[in-house]
Amino acid sequence: MAVLTASKTKQLLFTCAIAMGLTLSAGIYAPTTVQASSEIKIVVNKQAITSRDLKRRTALLRLQRQSGKLSTKAREQLIEEALIRQELTNRRALPGQSEVDNAFANFAAGNGLSVKRMSQILNQAGVGAKHFKEFIRLQIGWPRLVSARYGSSGKLSTQDLVSKMLERGNDKPTTTEYILQQVIFVVPSSKRSKSALNRRNTEAKRFRPQIDSCETTKQKAVGLKDVTVRNLGRFLQPELPTEWSPLISKTDINKPTGTRVTDKGVEFLVICKSRSVSDDKAAEMVFRLEQAESGEASANSKKYLDELRRRAVVADR
Repeated sequence: MAVLTASKTKQLLFTCAIAMGLTLSAGIYAPTTVQASSEIKIVVNKQAITSRDLKRRTALLRLQRQSGKLSTKAREQLIEEALIRQELTNRRALPGQSEVDNAFANFAAGNGLSVKRMSQILNQAGVGAKHFKEFIRLQIGWPRLVSARYGSSGKLSTQDLVSKMLERGNDKPTTTEYILQQVIFVVPSSKRSKSALNRRNTEAKRFRPQIDSCETTKQKAVGLKDVTVRNLGRFLQPELPTEWSPLISKTDINKPTGTRVTDKGVEFLVICKSRSVSDDKAAEMVFRLEQAESGEASANSKKYLDELRRRAVVADR
């Protein structure tokens, strides 16, 4: 398992997304079934890792187009993940199921897939949706725990962070502030299908050219079936969700972004206002993002994992 930071989490999932796209175009090449029989192969602090776990992780590495001896990589990843899961559980920092399910749904939507279709692909590839969700769970939780333990920036006030940035000779960074509005063409989970999503996507695209101001969106949406319009308020560029950021940055004021399929249905955002800002809040966001992406975060993650390994009892069966 690679040392997890915010940037590496995105990179791993992005790599998997590319592989999924190739899988869809070329056909499923991995085993379509995983053997029902399973035996314990490794025990990490009394937690069992089975032959089925190893097969699923090897399949995930293959889906990510990783090279080398995948069985060895799978073994090392699962040992480290067992240690991480145990530590997250002990610290009561294990991400909940709803957060994991939302991340899974967003990942699927970002690749133009329904949750059902993505689960099918993972199952056919021998990975399994459940295994991939547990992989996501640790990708979410571990960087937070590392930051909480070592990341001094997580404990500093906004003013402290700004002062720290100015001390190193930098002016306050400038970023873009957006005022956003959300338009959702709702597709209930009970009626979610490819045809339903395609139909709603067509309706959303037909509605988009009518928008010329956030002030009139709700009025223009009157009469449309199952359409929700919400004012989201202020967002700074570093706060934007990864899947929306590229769409927002290339959209003009009072214009809608492109559509995206999400767990709610088909959505797009309207850019009500945007401006460049360099206030304390902007400086704080940029500084925290820098810290999350820094080599220091990676080093702290390795240090923490090394500590867990020294205390661990790992036995092969």
